[in-house]
Amino acid sequence: MAFEICSLNSGSNGNCYYVGNEKEAVLIDAGLSCRETEKRMKRQGLSMEKVRAIFISHEHTDHIKGVAGIAKKHKLPVYITANTYRNSGLEIDLTLVQPFGAYQPVNVGSISVTAFPKFHDAADPHSFLISYKDKKVGVLTDIGACCEHVIENFQQCDAVFLEANYDDEMLQNGRYPYFLKNRIRGGQGHLSNAEALKLFLDFRSEKLSHLLLSHLSKDNNCPDLVHKLFSEHALHTQIIVASRFEETAVYELESGTVLSNKTQLEIGF
Repeated sequence: MAFEICSLNSGSNGNCYYVGNEKEAVLIDAGLSCRETEKRMKRQGLSMEKVRAIFISHEHTDHIKGVAGIAKKHKLPVYITANTYRNSGLEIDLTLVQPFGAYQPVNVGSISVTAFPKFHDAADPHSFLISYKDKKVGVLTDIGACCEHVIENFQQCDAVFLEANYDDEMLQNGRYPYFLKNRIRGGQGHLSNAEALKLFLDFRSEKLSHLLLSHLSKDNNCPDLVHKLFSEHALHTQIIVASRFEETAVYELESGTVLSNKTQLEIGF
């Protein structure tokens, strides 16, 4: 039974990641509207009927703006920490709200989801490691620094959505005000291309088959630049850049086969 992954959107305009097998699936974050989420899944042959739960990493709008609509329509439990929920402004049927804690696995059918803490400027931010049989998928975005939690979980991954938010020179020379540049690169913001590459080079597992570079800045990064940077060191790992405009292909971890007929697969555009 295959383990499938897909980025439905990745960027400051919305984040949503699909991880599932033939019977059940989970969404990590829900930063797209219900209608747009359904449309993108349908294009890739994915069914909302398989989705059993939504897991929320933190309360920023680009990660939660579709949560209430999706949960209400499809009667899905929303796993979210109490502090994140309090700071989110979300209005969700409380019977659907489920807590989670760091390193306390949540079983969703045959899939297990384990959250772990990270550095980010949010109330109670977490990343996730999703497991099925002997395969593990990491969703590691909105990371201010590569702490021991990030390193430990990254080392276990067969596939990972890894933040590569900005190029240092583009951020430094770009139009953002000084305070915002410091927020992004200040250890509680986002991971740079260089920091993500160092994590990849120093701690990747030999079993890492897919690296989906995620949450690229529209103004301070370039898909071609980051794809080239990582591809030079890829070895056996397939490098994909997750788009902020559309979904990626669906990737199967067992065989590495691309399961959809999208064309520009490696870049994700």
